[in-house]
Amino acid sequence: MTTPRHAPVLLDRVVALLAPALAHEGSVLVDCTLGLGGHTEAVLRACATARVIGIDRDTTALAMSAERLAPFGDRFQGVHAVYDELPDVLDTLGLHAVDGVLFDLGVSSMQLDVRDRGFAYAADAPLDMRMDGTTGPTAADVLNTYSAAELTRVLKEYGEEKFARKIAGAIVRRRETEPWTTSGPLVELLYAEIPAPARRTGGHPAKRTFQALRMEVNDELAVLRRAIPAALDAVGPGGRVVVESYHSLEDRLVKRAFSDVTRLDVPLDLPFVPEGSEPRFRAVTRGAERADDHEISDNPRAASVRLRAVERVLPPSGAVR
Repeated sequence: MTTPRHAPVLLDRVVALLAPALAHEGSVLVDCTLGLGGHTEAVLRACATARVIGIDRDTTALAMSAERLAPFGDRFQGVHAVYDELPDVLDTLGLHAVDGVLFDLGVSSMQLDVRDRGFAYAADAPLDMRMDGTTGPTAADVLNTYSAAELTRVLKEYGEEKFARKIAGAIVRRRETEPWTTSGPLVELLYAEIPAPARRTGGHPAKRTFQALRMEVNDELAVLRRAIPAALDAVGPGGRVVVESYHSLEDRLVKRAFSDVTRLDVPLDLPFVPEGSEPRFRAVTRGAERADDHEISDNPRAASVRLRAVERVLPPSGAVR
């Protein structure tokens, strides 16, 4: 997302992908991961007649983005929600279809920068990691209540941590004498449990564990699994869904969902496409697009991005043509 030191990843490309769908009067984009509003601001500047509905579960981000986007008046509206609640948001606003839906997944730079949120491992801070700080279990709750087997699953699945079982066992042993409250002792434990040769490759030794805990605390994959089909259902003909992913599991989920709606599901040797069998979406990107070396040098977060986009070409089943 955007702060004075951080720029949205692939900003120009994202705007270019969305602009054709937002060129007409009264067009609406839903920015499902509003953050500080960097993508939304760029869209509002580039697409003079578009409106943006900005969704975020983080109340602090909503307040800050509302201030930033105030000059655009009623062309912007912020909504406090989790992005899998997209259908409810649109229903509440009386919108039957929109022209674009954008996801910039993962943790925002703002959340990493605010020490008390507990997302970063650079300083000792409360083990919170909730994107919505008003509800739900914290990372400390996970560390203090999950069994060793459950912790192993989380670290393996979401962090792709090779030493997941070893780390999980150490976490459980430590909490028997002292509960987990802050990140500093967890970072120390990870340095102790991950062998020295492994610590010298693959970035900071705490990176994978902190990522896994964040994804578990915020139920990120389950939310995304519900949100992508909802986004595809929400756009009308000519509407586009654009997704930036930063984790292989996220990108795999998006890739599968997009493949399902763009695939021609008829025998290859059939001489014609029966009416009603045409794909209702087309791919706008060829596979997943990546950031170039220049952007990665300016914005390290861009190194892992995978950008995919699709466009609806036919109305939803049962819709009036």
